[in-house]
Amino acid sequence: MEHSARDWRNPVIYRKEIRIEGVVQGVGFRPFVYRSALRHQITGWVINDTRGVLVEAEGEERNLSGFIRCLREELPPLASVTGMAIRDIAVTGDDAFRIGESREGLAPTAQIAVDSHVCPDCLAELFNPADRRYRYPFINCTNCGPRYSLVTGLPYDRPKTTMASFAMCSACREEYHDPASRRFHAQPIACPLCGPLLTLVDSAGRKVAGDPVAASVALLRQGRIVAVKGLGGYHLAVDAANDGAVAELRRRKARDEKPFALMAADVQRVRRFAEVDAPEMVLLESAERPIVLLRKREAGTLSAEISPRNRYFGVMLPYTPLHYLLLDNDLIALVMTSGNLSDEPIAYTDADARARLAGIADFYLSHNRDIFIRTDDSIVRMTADRPLLLRRSRGYVPRPVFLPRPQGEVLAVGAELKNAICLTSGRQAVLSQHIGDLKNAEVFASFEGAIGHLQKILQIDPRIIAHDLHPDYYSTAYARLRDDLIRIPVQHHHAHLASCLAENGVEEEVIGVIFDGIGYGEDGCIWGGEFLVGNARGYRRAGHFRYAPMPGGDAATKEPFRMALSYLFQAFGEELPPLPFLAGIPKETVRLLRQMAEKGINSPLTSSCGRLFDAVAAMIGLRQRVSYEGQAALELEMAIAGGGETGIYSYALTQEKDVVLFDPAPLIRAIAEEVAQGADSAVISARFHNTLAAMVAEVCAELRRRTGLNIASLSGGVFQNRYLTEKVVKVLEAEGFRVLTHSQVPPNDGGLALGQAFIAGQRDVAVAV
Repeated sequence: MEHSARDWRNPVIYRKEIRIEGVVQGVGFRPFVYRSALRHQITGWVINDTRGVLVEAEGEERNLSGFIRCLREELPPLASVTGMAIRDIAVTGDDAFRIGESREGLAPTAQIAVDSHVCPDCLAELFNPADRRYRYPFINCTNCGPRYSLVTGLPYDRPKTTMASFAMCSACREEYHDPASRRFHAQPIACPLCGPLLTLVDSAGRKVAGDPVAASVALLRQGRIVAVKGLGGYHLAVDAANDGAVAELRRRKARDEKPFALMAADVQRVRRFAEVDAPEMVLLESAERPIVLLRKREAGTLSAEISPRNRYFGVMLPYTPLHYLLLDNDLIALVMTSGNLSDEPIAYTDADARARLAGIADFYLSHNRDIFIRTDDSIVRMTADRPLLLRRSRGYVPRPVFLPRPQGEVLAVGAELKNAICLTSGRQAVLSQHIGDLKNAEVFASFEGAIGHLQKILQIDPRIIAHDLHPDYYSTAYARLRDDLIRIPVQHHHAHLASCLAENGVEEEVIGVIFDGIGYGEDGCIWGGEFLVGNARGYRRAGHFRYAPMPGGDAATKEPFRMALSYLFQAFGEELPPLPFLAGIPKETVRLLRQMAEKGINSPLTSSCGRLFDAVAAMIGLRQRVSYEGQAALELEMAIAGGGETGIYSYALTQEKDVVLFDPAPLIRAIAEEVAQGADSAVISARFHNTLAAMVAEVCAELRRRTGLNIASLSGGVFQNRYLTEKVVKVLEAEGFRVLTHSQVPPNDGGLALGQAFIAGQRDVAVAV
């Protein structure tokens, strides 16, 4: 495509090469450059290559200045520029500006665009009866639609997407080549004549007659479970107001109590069942379209089975045209949960969905556009006046995190739970989509596939593999098999610290407050309530929670009453107080667990903050057994009625070889006394959280006195807890600390690989120097 732009006169002509890096492929950037060149009377060309976009621009000096300013300031909606290098080159006398063929062969730095929600322009066309794409569920343009989930390689062009098999009709081809069209060089362009089509089949594979969308809506109204193929995989959908349908989905999916996600047509409809403040509305309506945690309305109209014993719903707005069509009716909301059995990866191929969702889904609403890489929905929560990603996936991946300085090519393989991997090259660190629990064979296969896929599309050939220190993690076992790479083990909590530093662009030493459930320590114990001093180059353990036995090992993470007994044994010795929860535990079980704890029989020692949460949740009668990870801690947070309670319990800080120890025994005794007196669990929970915040402030102040450091970094899964995080930030800032928290990277193990990669890269730099 070219267009004459030169009005030949006598002024001096210059030519510049403009190298642009960032999210500049798959977002309409070349058409934007083309239109800008015509506007400013510039000749030359623009191409995609493996580093981004390359422009050669020729024209008068003032025209070139205006053109370059436009490239910096007037970007397409989905584009972002992270680097622009400009140099003078020889004038060639071009008489037009053109979009050239993509070029390969350079060192890759191009960033692939994330999958994006359907834009307002396409949405208007979707519901316009006069438009040729009226109610077409795959409508898209350069400003919206699928990207990462269908890209098979770089540079980003249609032949390297799963749209390659769909030949454009003449009308689509005309739009694709028309500079005035919003679909100029839109790679997923399609219409009902030439693009993907929907089908609806029953559980036996028989096609359902009629319009697939209308038939699916009718089935949902009848309480049926419909598997819906989306951008990154299948959802399982039911009517969120139908108690029976939601309960049946729980039964079939083997998901006892973990909350389901919801999808509603718009914010107005969301407000019928949830509270939405201004920042939360921004998140709901953002291009990423994450699941946003929102406080439930008291008089809700949805099934109580959606989010039991939880004050929040996880809610998202539609992000594909198909979603909008399914919600173009009076349904208040749909449950839209991942298409899988609990703990398995989301089904994303048609054959996999039919096999693994058999016995769960009654019907399948599918289409013939392949998904190249599975991608779950992202989850976000407003915390301390910032968005906090709890699961980083669709809409955010593969957007890079920029490291403070360049480093070599590293593969980091993350942890066992909430796994995500990370690849680094230069200053870019790219976290994968959420992968899951590697103990599941299907998830581990997805883990291996994600490594191969990211390496291919990013064209990164790592020299180093970073992994957790835990010898029994599946990710560690994978790293041991990679004899072609240099292995660097990284301590779990050091990786959490480095993850927060990497996200915040900090290289200096800080005080790290790292609270989580489980992480293998350098002494062979289970760490999780840690105060570290260090940075990506190294750390020392400056403080931690007093060790307590975990009677039964992993069983203690599934049965919180075990940790309650462990802490009670430490706090009271032989005579336990008459707490109500003890009445449900056989005396012989108590005796056996005491013996295990005292003799160290299958009772590893832990300093875990998460296990202390479990203990308190059990003591106050909230949760004796859990059906999903973190359930007891979540319900303890949910028990807090509001922010009015300011009381704290007593606690003890001692010192052992220059290490500060937090002893929770006084805290446990105080809680036991209040439970015995019949105190409200909401009050006890608030005071427990307040006590932890006060303790953190005191320990950090002491470590500042010793080290002179004035930056505190908060990381680890416990800091998913909004109440605790906001309390800790408030008390530390009141003490004059600069506080670093997560936002775009999860504080849980989903962000661990970023820290591993940052640490491994720094060690590599140190060795090289």
